[in-house]
Amino acid sequence: MRIAWPWSSGEATPPPQDASELCSRVESSARELFPSLFCAPAVVLSLNRLLGGGADEETLRRLAAALPEGLGGAGCLCGALSGAQLGLGLFLGQGRRSWRRISPLARRLHDQFRQEHGSTCCRVLTKKVRHDRKAHLDQCAHLTGRAAWLAANLILDHSSPVADRVEQPG
Repeated sequence: MRIAWPWSSGEATPPPQDASELCSRVESSARELFPSLFCAPAVVLSLNRLLGGGADEETLRRLAAALPEGLGGAGCLCGALSGAQLGLGLFLGQGRRSWRRISPLARRLHDQFRQEHGSTCCRVLTKKVRHDRKAHLDQCAHLTGRAAWLAANLILDHSSPVADRVEQPG
């Protein structure tokens, strides 16, 4: 499937050629935003911006503010994964019983992340790099980008509203 951004008119960057390229752009955006916003906000803002979520960015920043560093510094759930889960809700959480549709996808996102990285716990993921600031930031930027990619892939596969916002070839 060829995907073009509906907001691409006037953009300097050419539109992505397929869903995988769009996921890669979401990943790159999250990695670039990480140093200034941290993990969870970087993921959810990248998803919102590049998939056309339309949510108010200040509201998203506020919603994700307590999630970095394993839920407010507690070292529990990886903030990047938390932000990715917020992104699933943003795009797929419509209707009173949307949790029934989202739950299997949220579980799939969780399981894919755990399978790739060995854990979903911030404390475990950062254990080997916590005393090396540069390595820690590099690793977390990678995790942030990867969580954003995984979420974007699921969103694109399961959201007709996203598909409606992208231009299909004629």
